[in-house]
Amino acid sequence: MEVPRRPQPSSFTLALPKPASSALSPLGAVKKVTKKDLMKEKLQEEDGTTESKDFGEEMFSTEEESDVSVFVEPPDEIPELADSNASTVSSRLSSQDSFTEESSISEERLAQEAEEAKKKSEEEEAAAKEREAQRQQLAIEELVQSERNYLRLLQVSTVTIRSNLQKLQPPLANLDSMFLYIEEVIDVSSRLLSLLDQKQVQPGDPLFLETLCDSFLSLSADIEAAYKEYLANYNSVTVVENSYKQKEGLWNEIVRVIKASAPEVNATSLSFFLVMPVQRIARYPLLLQTIQKHTDRAHPAYALLEQTAHTSIALNCRINEYKRFREVADKYKKTETLTIKDKINRLNSHSIAKKTARLSQQIKHETGIAPKLVDEEFDALEGFFYVLEHGILELLENVETYLHHLQGFLACKTEEFDFDMDGEKAPICYKEITTALRQWILPTFDKRMRTLIHKPLCALRDLLVGPRNLIRKRLDKLLDYEVIEAKSNLSYEEQAVANTYRTINTLLLNELPRFNGIALQMIWSMLGTFSCLHKDLASDMEQLFQSFAQQLPHSSLSHGVFWEWAESAVLDGAKRLETLCRSVEDTLNAPVVQPLSPSSQRRLKQLTDKHGSGKIYQVIGTIVGTRDLDLSLAKGELVAIISEADSRGDKRRWLVDAGGRRGYVPSAKLIRYHQPAEDPPPSPHLNLPEGMTEIRRHSYTPESRPLTVMSQPCFQVLAAYDFTARGNHEVSVRAGEQVRVLEHHDKRGNPEWSLVQVKGGQRGYVPSNYLAIMPMGMGPPGCYPPY
Repeated sequence: MEVPRRPQPSSFTLALPKPASSALSPLGAVKKVTKKDLMKEKLQEEDGTTESKDFGEEMFSTEEESDVSVFVEPPDEIPELADSNASTVSSRLSSQDSFTEESSISEERLAQEAEEAKKKSEEEEAAAKEREAQRQQLAIEELVQSERNYLRLLQVSTVTIRSNLQKLQPPLANLDSMFLYIEEVIDVSSRLLSLLDQKQVQPGDPLFLETLCDSFLSLSADIEAAYKEYLANYNSVTVVENSYKQKEGLWNEIVRVIKASAPEVNATSLSFFLVMPVQRIARYPLLLQTIQKHTDRAHPAYALLEQTAHTSIALNCRINEYKRFREVADKYKKTETLTIKDKINRLNSHSIAKKTARLSQQIKHETGIAPKLVDEEFDALEGFFYVLEHGILELLENVETYLHHLQGFLACKTEEFDFDMDGEKAPICYKEITTALRQWILPTFDKRMRTLIHKPLCALRDLLVGPRNLIRKRLDKLLDYEVIEAKSNLSYEEQAVANTYRTINTLLLNELPRFNGIALQMIWSMLGTFSCLHKDLASDMEQLFQSFAQQLPHSSLSHGVFWEWAESAVLDGAKRLETLCRSVEDTLNAPVVQPLSPSSQRRLKQLTDKHGSGKIYQVIGTIVGTRDLDLSLAKGELVAIISEADSRGDKRRWLVDAGGRRGYVPSAKLIRYHQPAEDPPPSPHLNLPEGMTEIRRHSYTPESRPLTVMSQPCFQVLAAYDFTARGNHEVSVRAGEQVRVLEHHDKRGNPEWSLVQVKGGQRGYVPSNYLAIMPMGMGPPGCYPPY
């Protein structure tokens, strides 16, 4: 039977009417399509090779063609074509059975190939996991081994190299400051390795990663504390090393020592070793992140490893922030000593504008024009700091005064004087006790006081400078910050000003409480030490006195009787000492006797006649007027008191009459002028015969009283001994020289000195017991004793 040819695509452009019946029912066509789709889904699930897919596509294309031929049914007008289609359908049904057999064979082959691909992917996945595990182990070993090498090199630098450099002559300046805080870094690194070694777990063991993370997290606070101080001080390390490099001979010697101390490293500078902590702390996050990268998320220590990596990153951020704070603090806490010329040279338009803006802002605060930013927390810290500063300075001043008095007591070595009391037990015991006190007990006490109290107080006083300068600088930056605070858009310079203020403010809020607490703790500790030192001093003195107790005269007295005797003895001695001091003071303060000038004599007479003798005062020191209505007077001038207070009631300024001029003078510069008494008490050394009068003169006036007619024998006063004047208020006399006695006492009424006039007319004081009265023959009435 002839198979009709396949119609061309153009024949499908028009819709053909569907016949009422056809050789193949539509249900059969639907069943074929469904089977074909199931075969396609099965092939997709089995994930076959490219060849199988191509094969399936070819089969599907064939089936599509056949389906097209099946679905396209002939119209009723062409019966011949319908018969041929019916025969074609029957032939296609027979070929479908052969296709089913071939499909089952291809399915088995595709399943086998899919199994092989799955097995291959599992092998590749296992190999990738093995590679990741090896990389993880290598990263862990790198962290541990590099930590051991790092610790070894630090120990070489601090032990071997440092000890060899200390042997150089002359000694290197500031060498110890280069190794500051490195001991803490070495300690925390050795503790980390020690924790890893204590667990006795090898890097290949799965538990090693957990041990490493636990050890790092437990030491994270110590690592931060050690490294942040070292990194903050690293700039000073470079400064010191650069100072060494400026001296070529010295630097060559340092390099020679470094190479000889560590030949395996081939280092040529100290910074090769001292920069290692700076690099190491930054490598921890990188090494931990590398380990995390090659660790499976299903690993039991993965969460702990992730936390450790985040901790290392946060640790570095805090260290960098602390270093930035320290740099700002070091910049502003320095105290510069500038001359006026240096300050003038620093003036420019920018600095003048900045200071003007600060002054304007401060004036606005004082006048209430602009509100002031108030930080109650900082104000409380600042107030407590100033209280501490005042207390520290007061305590230091008191300690220095105490040590000064102690040195004065030690310098007065009374035991070295001869008391002419040989053979008496009390002076011998006193001498031995005071010798022991001055040579052993008190010097030891003085040394401990200076070491344990005075020196720490001086160091604490020096530490106050930095916070004080930062507080002052914060005030300046606060004024700058208030000016730009209201602006929405800030320039680069204004942003820098704002950042500087915030940094200083944050630094003070964080560090000032710690400083206040440590300073207060030191003060309490030093006060306790002061008490302990005195307790030890009392114990030493008690032990010393007990060895001499039996030799002292009052050792047999009971406890109560002894203390009564001691108290009465001390009080009696104090009274005698007070009397002696007052006598010495009166003697030393005796005024210099000088004759009044004629103008002063006239002023004295004028003031006495006008105001009376009780109002006359003498100026004891030069007075320079500083206000309106103040007088300027010379020492020794005489004035009369008009009022003992000024117009405001101030009794420190008196209104006086200076002989025509009136004004105010300080009352402390005036002393009462004593007029001579009519009948002064006779001198115990110069007793004149009864009925005999003498010519008397006051120390401040040359006027003589009227002479009295004498009917008694005349006497003359002679110097019994030679006397040499020791000052302007005394006069020199020779033995046998005749003198004229003007007063039997000094100005304060002391009869041990007499005011005399010698032959040349010079006046002055001589000791009364150096004078003698000798009778001479009868003289005419009213005669003067001869010279």
